[in-house]
Amino acid sequence: MYLYLGADHRGLSLKHQVIDWLQKQSIEFTDFGAYEMLPEDDYNDYAKKVVNALLDADTQPVFGVLICGSAQGMCMQANRFKGIRAAICRNPQEAQETRSHNNANVLCLPADTLNTDQAIATLQAFLQQSPLEQPKYLRRNQKLDEDI
Repeated sequence: MYLYLGADHRGLSLKHQVIDWLQKQSIEFTDFGAYEMLPEDDYNDYAKKVVNALLDADTQPVFGVLICGSAQGMCMQANRFKGIRAAICRNPQEAQETRSHNNANVLCLPADTLNTDQAIATLQAFLQQSPLEQPKYLRRNQKLDEDI
């Protein structure tokens, strides 16, 4: 398993906590920033870096983790890319469901509303859950990548 991480200034502190947990779990990752507090940075830039790396990855399984204040902007930017299924999750139940039903490959965490323990529990649930293989879920997920 491999992770790509990105956070803007509002997600920076939580990202550092996530990194500490990942290191303790010996989970490999690449951090695409932010690396310092830059109040004028744009979430879009970090989301694009993570998504492009995810789409180019040859290691499987590979996931993205995006963190900003509300997680809304990160999620919107990530989902503009074909093959990306980003979801905002605020608890382990949401993370399990979006992985199992939607085969989400990017977890978006809202730093403004999650404390470290909640974020780690949500990430852990996301990483431990496998997608369901029933035809209805496969069909629905294929439709997400169809041209409109």
